Amino acid sequence: MEYRIVTVDPDGILGIDDAGVSSLPVSALRNDKEYYLFPGLCDVHVHFREPGFSYKETIRTGSMAAVAGGYTDVLAMPNLDPVPDSPEHLRAETEIIASDAVMRVRPYGSITVKEEGKELADLAGMAPEAAAFSDDGKGVQEDAMMRGAMLEARRLGKIIAAHCEDNSLLEGGYIHKGRYAEQHGHQGISSESEYRQIERDLKLAKETGCAYHVCHISTKQSVEAIRKAKAEGVDVTCETAPHYLVLCEDDLQEDGRFKMNPPLRSREDRQALLEGIKDGTIDMIATDHAPHSAEEKSRGLKGSAFGITGLEAAFPVLYTKLVKTGIITLERLITLMSSAPRKRFGIKDDPGYTIWDLEEERTLDPSEFLSKGKSTPFSGMKVYGRCIATVLNGEVIYETAAKR
Repeated sequence: MEYRIVTVDPDGILGIDDAGVSSLPVSALRNDKEYYLFPGLCDVHVHFREPGFSYKETIRTGSMAAVAGGYTDVLAMPNLDPVPDSPEHLRAETEIIASDAVMRVRPYGSITVKEEGKELADLAGMAPEAAAFSDDGKGVQEDAMMRGAMLEARRLGKIIAAHCEDNSLLEGGYIHKGRYAEQHGHQGISSESEYRQIERDLKLAKETGCAYHVCHISTKQSVEAIRKAKAEGVDVTCETAPHYLVLCEDDLQEDGRFKMNPPLRSREDRQALLEGIKDGTIDMIATDHAPHSAEEKSRGLKGSAFGITGLEAAFPVLYTKLVKTGIITLERLITLMSSAPRKRFGIKDDPGYTIWDLEEERTLDPSEFLSKGKSTPFSGMKVYGRCIATVLNGEVIYETAAKR
């Protein structure tokens, strides 16, 4: 069962012990309400910015934001300083994780040295500690480099998780090359810059037998290419993010909180992603949680840094916009956000559980986020759902502060 409904008595949660779960203290729970209990969520694509960029986020603040969003496992991307491209550099990150994380944070190792695409990183040396390998934030431009990475990852039994972006097709763009960009005089990022590199990588994955995962897909052509490759037996999975499922270029405003990479695409792209969610082409939803300072996100669409904050908004937004509208079931959403990512990335630890009040209607207010990053296109959105508690290894690692 993906979820169960539980109620509260003066001593804890009724009917929960038969699931092998300890009762919780009632400080954040009311005995006149029903709550939803389901496995802790898993996000395979977050940026916790440490080491190197702790003014944006730290392992501590990022993991606190994660548990407040119902997550018990996250995979942290490697665009750090130093880039985790060797066991020594990876250790700089894992030592902070060991001392500061409030939940399970699993690091990626980079595919290439310094994510520069010129020299293969020490994949074998990092394999015991790295969850998978990625150069997220940059596409691996050279075919031979990606082929070599895939062959080595296959030998090591590891996944290559690719940020797909052909630099030759970017043309200085910073939002989607579509109607909004044309009407408002912005330079656009073509859809082709994403799906052409996905098509290349799918051919290489078929050739090498590598386990291949596509990060944050945003275009209808990407969905079509992955659907076709799966039918041909390629070992490929993919993710998309909440903002691509809920928003499109029609929702853009002249504000840095709407700038991310890939960008918000067309309404047709959004519909294709929803179809991919429903038919299983898209395997999971990841937030691409990418916090920046307020100043870095204050420069409008052109000048702001790419990236938005996602962990604390993801489940309420998706529950409100996809489940309550009947697009997918609650069971399907939990699969996309918990069991499917765990299965693909070989996470076998007990997921713990999270408890939600799905009846509470509220307005998303980034000032309440535990993340240092407050920039989100979902600011001010009316949503249903609040995480009441997150439990891991029998311990309450998050409990909402206020008794409502």
